[in-house]
Amino acid sequence: MNDKFSKLGFYPADILLPRDADMEKWAVVACDQFTSEPEYWERVEKNVGDAPSTLRLILPEAELKSPDVEQRIEKINATMDDYLKRDLFKTLKDSLVYIEREQSDGKIRHGVIGMADLDAYDFTPGSGALIRATEGTVLERIPPRAKVRRNAALELPHVMLLIDDPDKTVIEPLTAAASGMEKLYDFDLMENGGHIRGYKLSDAQVDAVADALLGLCSDEAMQKKYGVSGVAPLLFAVGDGNHSLATAKACRKEQGDANPLAKFALVEVVNNHDDALQFEPIHRVLFNVDAKDFLAEFRKFYPNAYEGKGEGHAIEVVYEGYQGFWTVPDPKVQLAVGTLQAFIDEYLKAHGGEVDYIHGDEVTRELGAKPGNMGFLLPAMGKEQLFKTVMADGVLPRKTFSMGHAQDKRYYIEARKIR
Repeated sequence: MNDKFSKLGFYPADILLPRDADMEKWAVVACDQFTSEPEYWERVEKNVGDAPSTLRLILPEAELKSPDVEQRIEKINATMDDYLKRDLFKTLKDSLVYIEREQSDGKIRHGVIGMADLDAYDFTPGSGALIRATEGTVLERIPPRAKVRRNAALELPHVMLLIDDPDKTVIEPLTAAASGMEKLYDFDLMENGGHIRGYKLSDAQVDAVADALLGLCSDEAMQKKYGVSGVAPLLFAVGDGNHSLATAKACRKEQGDANPLAKFALVEVVNNHDDALQFEPIHRVLFNVDAKDFLAEFRKFYPNAYEGKGEGHAIEVVYEGYQGFWTVPDPKVQLAVGTLQAFIDEYLKAHGGEVDYIHGDEVTRELGAKPGNMGFLLPAMGKEQLFKTVMADGVLPRKTFSMGHAQDKRYYIEARKIR
């Protein structure tokens, strides 16, 4: 194994791919998507039929609370053992895989598959780990997911780690070289998931990736990008799948050194500055609240806040008969969503009401304008703000941003032994 990776918390892995499968039936979307659309998973089930598929190796989170969930998990574990016994997989030893994912909007997202060292990952706010969560981790979400992983022979990744590489030194050189690389797969993804191609990195390319990643976490890079020196570098920020990674971390602690394979988790690394990666804001709508009382309390919470759009954190507010901006000057946190969420949490605790997290400007305005409701439209977070905010504030407020549509999330293709 290349020693350079020991400083990065990220390594090449023994990656498993099916030897001879219908890849369009093999690959299914991340298990945490379409949780309120059972008809989606019914269509996938019908499409896959009896063919070998990652559908048989994962538990859609829509089914986490099913009465027969224990039996489902046992069947998943048995299927993993069966696929291994049937020698269904080929192994790419000590490898990294470069992928090109054509999204539903036609843009190409680029990534590299390898494994993260779970000992280098910490979801605690304010952590100095190389790999950090971007949003708060809900501990109650870990135990049901741990049931799926605990006795599994295989893992399949939908975790996406972001790197802050504005000069495009890590992944983009692979894009330029893809035509001369060993192609592993090239196929359409089911359910309008776009298209995907995978390539195996050469030893020289693996070494170049290590060198480029080392450059990103140097003190010089920290000074250039964030204006800080002598601080613990942040190399990877979890963009998607934080609770899956937190679950892997929990299982790692359970199993300890008795299972060295559990020390790692398969992930996809994507450049935060990839042109196909779009951050979309997630707005807020409050229900069963008095708008005038809310704004009066808001002024008490932020004495300098004023109506109108100005310097600081400007937030569009909509309620019955009103649409305008409120601004908090000299904010104490990096993002407007942090300023707003801190007050919403306090207000709802004291006065009651409910909050929902909404995608889309017009639906937020429409809901916010109904009697007893309030809508808050937040500005999109710039990509350059992500790493700076995690370093400054620890983690982002929950539901800060969304990365793409559900059908554009990771599809399961690669696997790795974890037992």
